[in-house]
Amino acid sequence: MNIVKALQWRYAAKKFDSSRVIPNDIIEVIKESFNLTASSYGLQPVKLLLVSNKSILQELVPLSSNQQQVGQASHLCVFCVDTNIDEAYIRSYFENIKSTRNTPDAVLSSFRDSIISSFGSKSTDEIYNWGAKQAYLALGNMLTVCATQEIDACPMEGFDPVGYDAYFKLKEQGLRSALVMPIGYRAEDDMFADMKKVRKDLKDSIIEIK
Repeated sequence: MNIVKALQWRYAAKKFDSSRVIPNDIIEVIKESFNLTASSYGLQPVKLLLVSNKSILQELVPLSSNQQQVGQASHLCVFCVDTNIDEAYIRSYFENIKSTRNTPDAVLSSFRDSIISSFGSKSTDEIYNWGAKQAYLALGNMLTVCATQEIDACPMEGFDPVGYDAYFKLKEQGLRSALVMPIGYRAEDDMFADMKKVRKDLKDSIIEIK
């Protein structure tokens, strides 16, 4: 599908067809695409919790402002921020760079040390807020990728992050939930599916300087 047509096709699905399940090959595309999402410094502070268990999805509905899409979806994406961005985490990232690109340590050490110093002065909340911005990048990327695969999605801030964190024991894993997004296939009777997309004219949203 042409990328612009794909984005015109997508909308925030309000009702999913609970009988349809996303095929594994498309799920693999979604997973790989998540892993390829851009992130600040390339640190990848966001982990994707991908839930397909129907019983769990139903149990999450009350923790999701009773939005029924969560229970109806084929899968639920929970974007989780890693709160342990410490020296060990950063050094591990740079070791990955060295092994992947065969880059000498002397080339990387100054940049690595500056990042270690920067994060060493941040509070836990500051690290989470920084990571949450990366979660929005990941969600935006996933929305586009899903559209190209004709997979419907509904990005959500309206959920109980404390409840999600407790349900999945995320704190014990050094994680905090930031965003959720049910994905699947729109229901035939979702009244929002056929509504025209409402957007500003390009002249009102784009500033071109030539």
